[in-house]
Parts: sequence; structure tokens; C-alpha cells
Amino acid sequence: MPELVPMPKLGFDMAEGILVRKVKKDGETVAKGEVLAEIETDKATIEVESSASGVVKGWLADEGQPVPVGANMVVIGAPDEQVDLDALRSGGAPKAAPTTPVTPAPSTPSIPSVQSEAVQSVPSADQPSSRVVASPIARRMADEADIDIRLVTGTGPGGRITKKDIEAFLRSGKPATPAVTPSRPSAQPAPSVEDTLVPLTKLRQIIARRMTESKQTVPQFYVTTEIDMAAALDFRQQVNALLPDERKVSVNDLVVKAAALALRQFPNLNASFAGDKVIRKGHVNVGIAVAVEGGLLTVVVRDADQKPLAQIAAEAKAMIGRARQGKVQGPDIEGSTFSVSNLGMYDVDNFIAIINPPEAAILAVGSTRAAPVVRNGVLVPGQRLKATCSADHRVTDGAEVAQFMQAVKKSLEEPLRLVV
Repeated sequence: MPELVPMPKLGFDMAEGILVRKVKKDGETVAKGEVLAEIETDKATIEVESSASGVVKGWLADEGQPVPVGANMVVIGAPDEQVDLDALRSGGAPKAAPTTPVTPAPSTPSIPSVQSEAVQSVPSADQPSSRVVASPIARRMADEADIDIRLVTGTGPGGRITKKDIEAFLRSGKPATPAVTPSRPSAQPAPSVEDTLVPLTKLRQIIARRMTESKQTVPQFYVTTEIDMAAALDFRQQVNALLPDERKVSVNDLVVKAAALALRQFPNLNASFAGDKVIRKGHVNVGIAVAVEGGLLTVVVRDADQKPLAQIAAEAKAMIGRARQGKVQGPDIEGSTFSVSNLGMYDVDNFIAIINPPEAAILAVGSTRAAPVVRNGVLVPGQRLKATCSADHRVTDGAEVAQFMQAVKKSLEEPLRLVV
């Protein structure tokens, strides 16, 4: 029986994705777990893995075409199996084709009813042409190869530049940057003072919409505490001396683990509001906000309360790397129940984060700073960190969030609690 691979749902508010590239072509063999296609969502370009082994019998969607969540993209079957693709395109169930091969009549490729925003943003003759439409992977490849992406001819829908276009450009041996023609010295032009219109990317649009909804519909309040990080930093140094580079623990990993353990004690913060009830989540899945080109992605450490620090560190490092390369996988960004946003690397003393619905809370973490502290009545040098929890007042109250912050603080100030 042939197997249909649908457009996956990668986020609770995802309605459709764009099929950016067919990694496996018609007639090619694919193994379960192999990358089958690249799709673009509101958040990122994601590699979709095959859910079955077999031969690609045919694609039901075209590259550049928006595909609704749950709609079938491709058919996989046994090598000698025949499939009626026309029936599948018309919405029928998968079935074997007649024993006598039938050559389908050529058909005109369907035109998507909803154009992708990438296509819509291509400049027309009446608009400025400085906007280059390219997939995140193509932009990353161009940056790595020091290519001026404006020199690349896009072959995707609406002139979109794809990975294949960058690869073809590299093979062509053309100069990476425009040649400069010598000219007579002239006066430097005055800097432009004209306003610049910058179209929002899909990622920026979804961030704008969701953060506006969060601030307008969620009654948020904030609790800040200061944490003595001296013991945690000493503990991290000792742990990392025993670990390989790919498993070394960061301060953020310590915070993720401390928050996950505290969420066990305070399940109202590991929850979501649902009208006349609160849904307390069975798993503690901590999302980590990652800065990427054009916005933020949240990668998810699943069951963070149950995993050792080294495993949290390894998983987080791998997912953050994929997010910044435009290669996140579906499970990387799905299912967070609580989030941590850390701006400590940017020399930030303290800040407040906006809750990421449908979660009930988010923890904002600032920089660890050297500061004088009083211990046993004596002024000594110390290391201090400020953290702020934003919480949904429909789900929890100030006293409970304060106790949650005390639990996080206790785990970081007595870091052996993170490993017992």
C-alpha cells in the first residue's frame, strides 16, 4: 500500500508551508528518516524526513507552492508498485493503479490559490529592486562563500534564489562581487536621507502578530530576583573540565535545568490558559529563544527536568546550530511548555520578556556581573545575575511566581541540586 507524506504541522498556529525543494525526485529510493524535502514555514526553512522507506512514486505539490497543513505532498511505495497519481491529486485515497500501465495525459501545473509572501514581495517594475528574494539556506550559502547575492539569477517562483542557484553560481566561476570600473575621481555623493521601506519577512510578521496578541490578550505581570552565581560558575568550570567540547555546559544550560526542576514544583507555570480551565502540561519542555536572521526562533529541550546537564547542553548546542544555519528540524521547534530568553551575552543587566502563547510564563535572563556582596557581614567580591519571570495572571499569581523564582535561585546557588 503506498504511503502519503503530508505537510507537517510545525507549531500550533501553522496553517501552511511552502515546498522549497524536493530533495528526492520521482523514481528515487528513499529510506525512512532520510531528508525528503525542504519546506519553509513562518519560522524557518525545515528539512522534512521521510516516514517510510521505498521509492518516490510522485510529488503531489510543486516547488514554491503553498501546501496546507495535512495536505499530501508526495507518495512513497514499493519499487514495483503502481500508483494512480491523478486520483490522489483529485483527493482520492491511495490505491494501486490498473495492472495495465496507463500514461496520464499531460496536465497544466496548478496555480496555487494563495501565493507565498516570498513571491508577493518580488519587486515589480514600479517598485525599488533592492529587495532580493531568497531562501534562508541560499542566503546562508551566499554569506559563507562571500557572494553578492544580487549577482545570482533566481530560478525559483517569482525569481526566488534557491540553494541550487547558489550552487550553479559557484560552479560558473563568476566573480563573487561586482567588478569596479575605474573612473575619474569625483566628489563623494551626499549620504541619502530618503526613508527606506523594508518589507517584513514572514518570520518578522509572525513575531509581530503573536507578540501583539500576547500583550493585548494576556494579563502579564513580572517578578525579578537577583542570584548569586559564584557557586554555579565554579561548578560549571569543574563539570566542563570533564566533558568534550560538544557537551560542555553553558550558563544558559544551568538556567534551563534549574527552571525545569522548579517547574516540577510549580506546575501552574508549566501550563496554558484554556477559557474555563488551566491545562497543566505533562512534560517539561523548555524553549530557548535563539536570535536568527530577521527575528527569533525557539528551540525546545524536551523533558529538561529529566535529562542530565551534559545532554541538555549537547541537544541545545546542536539545535541552536541548526537554527542559525536555517536547517532546523520539526521536533526542534515544537512543543515548548515554558521558555527561557537569555541576553546575558549582550551585556544586559536586566530585561522583561513577552510571554509566548499558549505558554503561561517566560524567564528573562541578564548578564552575570562581578559585584560586591555581603557575606557573613563582610563585603567580598561576588558574581550576580538578575532574572525576571513574566507570567499570565489568569493562570498564576505573584506569590506563586515569587516562590518559583526562589526555587530557581536555590538550584543555581546550590548547583549540586542540578545533578541529584
